[in-house]
Amino acid sequence: MEVNGTLIWYYNICKREVWLMSRNIVPDQHNENIDLGKFLHENSFSRKKKEISFGSVKFDVILDTKEKLVIGETKKSSRYEEASKWQMIFYLKTLRDAGIYAEGVMLYPEEKRRDEVLLDSSSLKMLNEMVNEINLIMEKEEPPKAQKCKYCKNCGYFEYCYA
Repeated sequence: MEVNGTLIWYYNICKREVWLMSRNIVPDQHNENIDLGKFLHENSFSRKKKEISFGSVKFDVILDTKEKLVIGETKKSSRYEEASKWQMIFYLKTLRDAGIYAEGVMLYPEEKRRDEVLLDSSSLKMLNEMVNEINLIMEKEEPPKAQKCKYCKNCGYFEYCYA
């Protein structure tokens, strides 16, 4: 499996989730947080062009500006702000690797909040380290041990880790 934006997001939440996703083990699809996320994704920013595929990544939206390309990613809350920022940085790097320079914005419709995300040399270096570590996790025969954290309670893999 190739590293993608979703794996970058999971890596910043839980390394065990990275391994589970890499094995196509699907999280609980009846988890109410997953349902809410899908609803917000489908119903927010309806006037903008949505769900743009580019290589192995999908952006939620392209925002209209005359001066520059700005891509957006919609999230239900800023609770996973750091993970979401890295997912966006991965998207920006993917575009840059193809010669397309863009800026990113995180969209939190319920909080009426937007955060700009830029790709710079420091974030690029950290992203490359994450990609290397994700590849190491995916190569392992067994998942990393479950480590309870503040995100476990609402995780779609909760029963897999703690049942």
